[in-house]
Amino acid sequence: MSQLLSEELLSILACPVCKADLQYNKDNTGLLCTKCGAKYPITEGIPVLLPPEMR
Repeated sequence: MSQLLSEELLSILACPVCKADLQYNKDNTGLLCTKCGAKYPITEGIPVLLPPEMR
């Protein structure tokens, strides 16, 4: 499992596609946009917030 982000950091992160809030996915290995559903992995404790088409 990836290292969890602090609640403070998670509260300021936003989806780069639609600017909505992000939340952890079901297994806490990535972030999921609450609006558009885009998925962002967490690699070595760092969220990779590149839009899906740029990865």
